[in-house]
Amino acid sequence: MARTRASKGSAAATAKAKADKTAAAASAPRTYSLAPESESPPRLFIIPKTATPAAQIVTLQNPRYARPARYFVCPEAGFFECTKITTPTSAPRSWLLENATDENGAKKEGLDSQMAQDAELYAVTPIDPIFLLLPGLASIKGARSGAETKAPKKRMFMSSDDHFDALSEPNNHLSEVLRLPGLREKLEARMAAVCDTVDAADEQMFRLNESKLLDEILSKAKRMSNQGLPKSMEEKFVKKALEAPIMGIRSQPLANAGTKPDSTLSSSSTPQPDSADSQSTVSSVETSATSLSEASTAATSISSESTPGTNGSEAVTNAMTASEEIIKLQRLRIAFNFICSCYIAPSLAETLKSMLTADATKSRVDFKPLDEYLAQLAKLRQDAAAARSTDYSRKRAADDEEDERAEKRRKKEEEEKAKKAKQSRGVKELMKVNTTGMKKMSDFFKKK
Repeated sequence: MARTRASKGSAAATAKAKADKTAAAASAPRTYSLAPESESPPRLFIIPKTATPAAQIVTLQNPRYARPARYFVCPEAGFFECTKITTPTSAPRSWLLENATDENGAKKEGLDSQMAQDAELYAVTPIDPIFLLLPGLASIKGARSGAETKAPKKRMFMSSDDHFDALSEPNNHLSEVLRLPGLREKLEARMAAVCDTVDAADEQMFRLNESKLLDEILSKAKRMSNQGLPKSMEEKFVKKALEAPIMGIRSQPLANAGTKPDSTLSSSSTPQPDSADSQSTVSSVETSATSLSEASTAATSISSESTPGTNGSEAVTNAMTASEEIIKLQRLRIAFNFICSCYIAPSLAETLKSMLTADATKSRVDFKPLDEYLAQLAKLRQDAAAARSTDYSRKRAADDEEDERAEKRRKKEEEEKAKKAKQSRGVKELMKVNTTGMKKMSDFFKKK
């Protein structure tokens, strides 16, 4: 009995304590004040492992558009460009940042854990510093709006400081970059790769040589094409640019069609009367092949003459195919044009392209086979387009006439409906009267 009374008392005390705790929690304030938003939130960068603490993020002139841009500069690792990677506006994201810890588990000095509203990420990728120096070497000064002045026809030998001064602007950090140890020597070494040099008064002078610059960029394009272009560039600028129109469709025997193993089936052949199933199967193959040959204007793979269908019943034959040499030349041209369009001023890029095209000795690379293939491909596409317009001209004319007749009929019906809607009730009743055998009102007004 005593134990029972003791347990009941302890249970009552526990319930009372819980009730008091719940009441205290209910009476506590439910509003909390957040810390103010930081005016300069942290940014996430993917930097190379070889970067040292002396690395800096500086503002330099973009070599293509002559506008200020951010670059990552390290005395040991070199120059890097910053590429911003962000999420689409339709799917917003955020970062939860936590302070890093060392090997012992202790937090490193720096920012505390916090939330970043924009899930932006900056990837740091290497860039050849010669591109950053080209505007000064070529004496091309572009405004922020994108305009630029042409380089003088005759260039003079100038010191490295003179070329650096040509790039100096109020918002340019090139002067601070040159103070970093070892960077001036690296820049001068890259300048010597594309310039003619001469020693004068214990000082090396530089003058831009377009031929050396062309060889340097062409070597970069060859490495880029040999390693393989990105999938999107390969699909759009190589495969689709070299594929030819379809020349015809050839039907092949199906595995279960009931035909002989040695027999081949074409779109104009007659099916063998082995069974009803085989006849229906062959007829469906012929019908689909004929319709596809009439309406299809797509191109097949550039690596083979014919491509079998998914079910093995059809083979598509294109008008012409590109050889492996043509494909390599196309990749090289796309890589060269990509480098020029990203890192070289428009006027200088046009000069380099014309030099590559007008290379009489063809010592660098010969694009003549590619140009001949593209000219023949353009003619085939033009002929295919003309054939399609001729085949469907009559059908389109008939469709247009039928559409015009339908439109007139629709308008006439709408006018009649509108006219009937405006009629009064008396007129509608008179229209229902049987006037058979009755004279018209105009008969009473005729001349006698």
